[in-house]
Amino acid sequence: MLPLLLVGVPLPLTTLWLLSRLPAGGAFAGSWAPGGLSLHWRLDGLAGLLLLLTQLVLLASATYAVGHRRDAALTERAFAGFWPLLGGLAAALGVIWVAADLLTLYLALELMGLTAVGMMLLPGKPEALAAGMRYLLYALVGSLAWLLGVALLLGAWGALSLAELGSVARPDAATRIAMALLAAGLLLKAAIFPLHGWLVPVHASAWTPVSALHGALVVKASFFILLLLWRLLLPEVVVAAWGLGLLGAGAVLWGGLQAWRADTLKQVVSWSTLGQLGYLMLAFPLLAGASASVAALAWQATWLQLAGHALAKAAMFMAAGNLMFSTGASRLEELAGASRRLPLALMTFGIAAVTLMGLPPSAGFTAKWLLLQASLTSGQWLWAAVLALGTLLTAAYVFRALRRSLSWREAPRREFQALPRGTDLVPLLLALAAVGLGLVAEWPLGLLRGGHAMSAAFFPVATLATSLLAAAIIFPAAGACLPRPHRTQPRCGPGQAGSGGLDGLGAQPGS
Repeated sequence: MLPLLLVGVPLPLTTLWLLSRLPAGGAFAGSWAPGGLSLHWRLDGLAGLLLLLTQLVLLASATYAVGHRRDAALTERAFAGFWPLLGGLAAALGVIWVAADLLTLYLALELMGLTAVGMMLLPGKPEALAAGMRYLLYALVGSLAWLLGVALLLGAWGALSLAELGSVARPDAATRIAMALLAAGLLLKAAIFPLHGWLVPVHASAWTPVSALHGALVVKASFFILLLLWRLLLPEVVVAAWGLGLLGAGAVLWGGLQAWRADTLKQVVSWSTLGQLGYLMLAFPLLAGASASVAALAWQATWLQLAGHALAKAAMFMAAGNLMFSTGASRLEELAGASRRLPLALMTFGIAAVTLMGLPPSAGFTAKWLLLQASLTSGQWLWAAVLALGTLLTAAYVFRALRRSLSWREAPRREFQALPRGTDLVPLLLALAAVGLGLVAEWPLGLLRGGHAMSAAFFPVATLATSLLAAAIIFPAAGACLPRPHRTQPRCGPGQAGSGGLDGLGAQPGS
């Protein structure tokens, strides 16, 4: 636990300190010239927020992994390999948020893709190897499209720096073709409908903390780059932006429908990821050629939706992992009665779903409210309809999963596996953070508007809150590292009363 304490707490505090030092509407920027190359970086309010989000989710996933180590279906070698891969993923994501040139973005994208593939292969099972290799193939195709697009931009404008491209590039044929190639590669890496064929199979066989990281952060990085480049190179191309918006609408509807029809709990959460990513794609038509007020609403809504979804989706994957581990089942009908022995895991799943459905006071509600305002103000009613239908579909598949878990009268008798100590608390904190983000949304929205980063009065409050959250995430895993006998518990049948309780915040051993 000492390495998690030494790394997990100082990093978010450092990011908060940097955010407090940002000038109003400004950024820190610089360059580096190794071997004659010119690499650029830029830290603004958005990059700082994404860094803070990344550090907290990585910390939670690492803590959850420690807690589940003794009960994970991983060999010692595979578990040891998880940590360098996690470090590589953390470095790649951090570079992506602050990179300010195409070469640095490419290097970070490749590092992120390779570490993500490596994590997917950790279980070593045939289905994991097959899914991981499919993911690798899709990622390589996306990288090829990216490189072709970069080559076109470099040949046309002679620049790789984003600042230089923004000043010299024009929306001519070469720029449009290059942006189409870049978009195709990034959409493939982000698993945006209809280029999502690798997403669900990969999650089906992945280790739970890896799924949490991937669904919360990895797919968001490609979207971040796509929106960044689109606003830089083709900010006024409305027709193509509407095309991307329609892809997002398709993702919302198709992902929600497939999640509602899914047979296993992990499929529900994986298809939900596809649907929730679709909301982010609505930013393109709402930003293209829009008035300043509409663009501001859409910009703030997009990143608040991304942050809320990242926290909630990591929590939902972890809660689903706890339910499947303790019951030994993955199909929805086999989870009947889980509410009596795993109330906290099921409650965490429900709280995370509050953000996905966009119910108040969660970050999802605030983000969707801003998206709805932008849609109605700009007269783009189609996106308002997509928001409404997506919310209904999300409620449908969430309540379907909850209904099965609450139906204890239909539950067959089965033994429950006791959860490692504290592993229910980590996802619960993430789910509560997603809801709480909606209550303090004015601070991140102020950063996105380019206002003052952080008042002198708010900085100590934010620092204390972040420290407490990081400590609360880390310390539950300390108990899981202690030796503990392997225990199971009998499942409550229809005529038996559940023992409930929160021993170690997990399932209780039967008497």
